[in-house]
Amino acid sequence: MTGRVALAAAALLLAAFLISPDSFAPLLEPLTRRGAPAIYTQTSLWSLTVSHLALVAGAVAASAVIAVGLGVLVTRDSGRDFLPLARMVTAVGQTLPPVAVLALAVPVLGFGDWPTLLALFLYGLLPIFENTLAGLTTLPPQVVEAARGMGMTPAQRLWRVELPLALPVILSGVRLSAVIALSTAAIGSTVAAHTLGEVIIAGLLSSNTAFVVQGGAVIATLALLIDAGFRAAEAAARSRAGG
Repeated sequence: MTGRVALAAAALLLAAFLISPDSFAPLLEPLTRRGAPAIYTQTSLWSLTVSHLALVAGAVAASAVIAVGLGVLVTRDSGRDFLPLARMVTAVGQTLPPVAVLALAVPVLGFGDWPTLLALFLYGLLPIFENTLAGLTTLPPQVVEAARGMGMTPAQRLWRVELPLALPVILSGVRLSAVIALSTAAIGSTVAAHTLGEVIIAGLLSSNTAFVVQGGAVIATLALLIDAGFRAAEAAARSRAGG
């Protein structure tokens, strides 16, 4: 209960800051120098937050579709031979740092959101794929056999039995991917993506610690809230699977 209260308070505080950031200026002014502004105003913090979350949501959704699809494929009899290839493909994002992906993508995709989306998409594949693999390969054999004995087709077993039982583990991978993407998306501002990294970079360039703190605080709070939301979803999925 204490944790929920703390999360609710953090959510309310974040909403208040994004709606009326000037109200928090007195708290951040001690971090400024030579009369520099305490609140970043070049772009609306609300707009940056919405854009940041949209980039993360789009990248994680795409990662989940591809990674779960590959996980299902390589756990079928007809696709087991593709497991090494699938592991190699999903590991690309972890092999190449997001900064390297951005550097390689900009000449092809140009500046803006697309290079960032690509970097986040690639970086998010491996956790979701490995968790999908773990969830589908550790199912209770007796449950799968019971479903087969009931005359379910392979597709019916997958959608009605296997995926619902594996869902908590899959969501855990999506949660990890989402939290990593939320933090990593900030570097997208180095290639003109519309993210909260803009605030942090502006603070670093102008030696304004207030900007760095507010950008980092918003991202950290969002990460905590997203992590908590996915954990709640995992618990609900686990409860349904157990029932």
